[in-house]
Amino acid sequence: MPYAEAGDGVRLACQGEGDGFPLLLLSGQSNNHHWWDGIREDFHGSHRTVTFDYRGTGDSDKPDIPYSTRGFAEDAIAVLDELGIDRADVYGTSMGGRVAQWIAAEYPGRVRALVLGCTSPGGRHGADRGNDIRRLLADPATARQTLLDLMYTPDWLAHTIGPYQTLGDPAMPSYAQRRHLIASHRHDAWDVLPTITAPTLVVHGADDRFNPAANAPLLAERIPGARLELIPGARHAYFEEFRSIASPLVRDFLASAIA
Repeated sequence: MPYAEAGDGVRLACQGEGDGFPLLLLSGQSNNHHWWDGIREDFHGSHRTVTFDYRGTGDSDKPDIPYSTRGFAEDAIAVLDELGIDRADVYGTSMGGRVAQWIAAEYPGRVRALVLGCTSPGGRHGADRGNDIRRLLADPATARQTLLDLMYTPDWLAHTIGPYQTLGDPAMPSYAQRRHLIASHRHDAWDVLPTITAPTLVVHGADDRFNPAANAPLLAERIPGARLELIPGARHAYFEEFRSIASPLVRDFLASAIA
C-alpha cells in the first residue's frame, strides 16, 4: 500500500484500482476508503479510481491536532502528487463533497470534472439537519439505528444485512471522531463556490435528512453552470442503495463533461 506524506509530515494511506483517467473518490466524515467498496468498480471501465484514508482513519496517521475540510483537500493533493497524477475527475460525497469544493476552488488546474454528492456549502448559508436528529445521533442508545435510517430506506434495511461501510471507521479513535465532526461542522466554502470552473454535477437523494436535500440547489445555483440531479426516494447513501441510478448518472456526466 503506498503512502503519501502531507505537508505537516502526516502519512496518508492511498489506494488505486482500475485503469483509465484518474477519478478521486472522497469519503464521508469519520470514514475510510471502504466507504467506496462495491461502488468504485462501476467506474473502472473508464477510470482508475483513487481513494485515501483521511488522517484519523484507516491506515493513515491519526494525530490529535485540529482537522479541517480545507486541510483534507491539501491532503488529497498530496495523494495525487505521490501517485504522479497531475489532473483528475473528483467525486466527493457527504463530507467528501465539502473537501471536493476546496480542491476545485483552490486547485482548479488539478480538476477536470467535479461531482458533489449529498453535500453542503456549509456555514450560515447551508441547510442544517434538525436538532431532533442531532439529539438522536448524540445518544449512544439510538445513534446507530438513527444513522442507518438516515442513510437507507426501510426497504433496503429489510433486505440487506450489511456490512454497512457508511457508518464510520470502527477502529477510529474517539478524539479523531471529534476532530472530524468539528472539521465538517466548520466547513464554509460559500465565498469560493463561484470561482469553481470545472464542469460540475450536484447530485443528492431527494429524501436526505442527514444532509438535507435543500443544500443541493444551493450548491448548483452558486457554482457557475452546475447541473443538478435529485434521485427520488433516496436518502443519504444514495450512491450505494440507488447505485443502479447514481453510478451511470455520474459516469455519463463525466463522459459528457469532456466531450
